[in-house]
Amino acid sequence: MKLPVPALLAGALFLAAACAPQTSSNSASDKDDKSGTLRVWLFQEVGNDPKQKVVDSVVAAFEKAHDGTKVDVEYIPVDTRAQRVKAAFNDPASAPDVMEYGNTDTAGYVHDGGLLDVTKDFGAWSEAKDTDPTARQSVTVASKVYGAPFYVGVRALYYRTDVFKDLGLKPPTTMAELASTARAVRKARPDLYGLVVGGAYTYGAMPFIWADGGELAAADGGSYTSAIDSAAAQKGIKAYTSLFGDDNCPAAKCAGFGGNDTVTAFAAGKAGMAIGGDFSHAAVEAGSVKGKYAVVPLPGATAGSIAPAFAGGNNIGVLKSTTHRTLAVQLMEELTSKKTQAAMFDAMGFLPTFKDVRDQAAAKEPFVKPFVATLAAGTKFVPASAGWSQIDSSLVLPTMFQEVISGKKSVAAASGEAAKKMDSAFGSAG
Repeated sequence: MKLPVPALLAGALFLAAACAPQTSSNSASDKDDKSGTLRVWLFQEVGNDPKQKVVDSVVAAFEKAHDGTKVDVEYIPVDTRAQRVKAAFNDPASAPDVMEYGNTDTAGYVHDGGLLDVTKDFGAWSEAKDTDPTARQSVTVASKVYGAPFYVGVRALYYRTDVFKDLGLKPPTTMAELASTARAVRKARPDLYGLVVGGAYTYGAMPFIWADGGELAAADGGSYTSAIDSAAAQKGIKAYTSLFGDDNCPAAKCAGFGGNDTVTAFAAGKAGMAIGGDFSHAAVEAGSVKGKYAVVPLPGATAGSIAPAFAGGNNIGVLKSTTHRTLAVQLMEELTSKKTQAAMFDAMGFLPTFKDVRDQAAAKEPFVKPFVATLAAGTKFVPASAGWSQIDSSLVLPTMFQEVISGKKSVAAASGEAAKKMDSAFGSAG
């Protein structure tokens, strides 16, 4: 990415920071002051200046348009955000009015009573109609909207153009070709992983499950039940875990890899292919493979299809405890508007959540095109349940993959055990 930290967090690193625990003292404010100071929490980037310049411009225009209103923006460290958010939910007096948060945290934060229902506001916002459907899903819980999408991140297939040319290979067009091409690279170049994969790379593995028609879970009334042990999901699990072997990516090395590890290996010239995000581009450009790689959408089960990708990213929402409801919602809309998202793409490389703005970004930057094509083909999201945070933090899916990779359990046994753990988490979330 520029390696934008929140974009990474939308993938593997997002797993570590769970949502705030259940609180009981938070309640909706009955105030709606039309002036005063709005407090905003945004994520601190590794290189924050470009982001801050964009935000400063939005804030200056907002303050000019709202006499008597000031906006106080604080950039909070990502790795301690869970503690900050927990404190804010427990003590509304110390809470911000507007907050950036990871899209996988939405359901947990709603469960904890922290986010304001902005369904009517979002529906009345003229720009909302152009929001990517999966991005909209990431702010939706039980048919109600709790924020506005800020940016989206997806993954595609990076491959070494020099290696493919030397070996007379073409980019794979199906999942089956992906596996055979990976093994062909490894056989001809045993110093390379064919397709570098990771047993802890949950969001790199999910497309294999989805490409075969599998799902993580199924909606069951107001809750979810696991579908990870279905026949279709098991087929995808088998396809992914079969890539861990001496003929592609040795289990002894690759079983513990996460998403960062796979991108790092590719950037360092140690792999013929890797599944990486739009946010991985700068890291790869900074590696030894600069000028020797290209990106195509990750192929699906049939020729010409694109495997569904996980739509990561961040959202911006209003806290239920705000005493400036109207102003806070308006500021949320300005911070996530088409104009702001276009500026954030230019400044940070964040992919816009509006289709028309993404198309404009792709026209300016060719590297974006395969990711835009992936989004256009249809993406997936995690179950909108507070239980997902528990599933993530308990490493349910990485454990399942690693049990299969190590040979400790069959695909059926490992997925069956994972399904039980997921159902328990969904059940405890209510």
